[in-house]
Amino acid sequence: MKVDGKISKWSTTELIEEARRHEKAGYDGLWASESSHDPFLPLLLAAEHTERLEVGTAIAVAFARSPMQLAYTAHDLQTYSGGRFTLGLGSQIKPHIERRFSMPWSHPAPRMREFISAMHATWAAWNDGARLDFRGDFYTHTLMSPFFSPPPVPQGPPKVFLAAVGEAMTRVAGEVADGMLAHGFTTERYLREVTLPTLERGLTASGRTRSDFSISHLLLTATGRTEEEMARAIDGTRRQIAFYGSTPAYRGVLELHGWGDLGDELNALSKSSRDDRWHAMGTLIDDEVLNTFAVVAEPERVAAEIRSRFDGVVDRVSFYTAYDIDGAVWEPIVRELRDARPVGG
Repeated sequence: MKVDGKISKWSTTELIEEARRHEKAGYDGLWASESSHDPFLPLLLAAEHTERLEVGTAIAVAFARSPMQLAYTAHDLQTYSGGRFTLGLGSQIKPHIERRFSMPWSHPAPRMREFISAMHATWAAWNDGARLDFRGDFYTHTLMSPFFSPPPVPQGPPKVFLAAVGEAMTRVAGEVADGMLAHGFTTERYLREVTLPTLERGLTASGRTRSDFSISHLLLTATGRTEEEMARAIDGTRRQIAFYGSTPAYRGVLELHGWGDLGDELNALSKSSRDDRWHAMGTLIDDEVLNTFAVVAEPERVAAEIRSRFDGVVDRVSFYTAYDIDGAVWEPIVRELRDARPVGG
């Protein structure tokens, strides 16, 4: 099982040190997210100052850009990194696409299928000399002259991972992507009973199998070396679960476990005028819900707990921590996850 870290430093010096530290600690990859910063620029530095560490976005907002624009950025990062770049994409939600990015929104799953297919057509033109003639319902790309064509990447085009929760986007991932980024608000049961069967349908439609595909899980993890650290980790994780649980788009995960009413209660509380509503929402997450969504364990038990739940289900993990903790805590966990045989093997 591969283990990935997340970029958290944004000054040049700190970012370089963070990338080197992750590589030395044995991480397989380092990912940047698109929230308050551009997700691509730090990856250039991370790739420049490491040798084997994979770099990627988790996620970049696809619909804030055109397929051509993103194809250039990803192609260049794949070149600069020597083939170590993965393009992780997400759709975001309608208000952000229309009101923050001022871009069109419609039919997110079919649009995403076209978006990724258009990039693949563009990369084929650059890497293989194929004629660019992509015509879809949302995107059309039919012009590519030599002046605007970058040199081929020796390692080939970057891998594309797609963030998905619902069944429609999950199937798209199986049809046109190389991997899927599982949302932090998911469970082992949801992955096994909903995600994997849906992915299989997409993979079958594209003539591929599960071995051709990778699942990366951003895993809610609560750990600490002292009672105080554990208490702080658990409290932060409860509040993070409550925040996601209040979002109607994620209700299906709760419903699978028979917790649909909890989603309604969280959603109503999130819209209330109570000053303490975010704290109050966290108190609604009991131990059963907490332990279903998150791995809750002392550091020496975290790796074994992850393997017992997710061996054979996901191919790579990263730790989702809604609290502050010393990064050194994760280093032995990373080594154990990377070096251990599968459970039962």
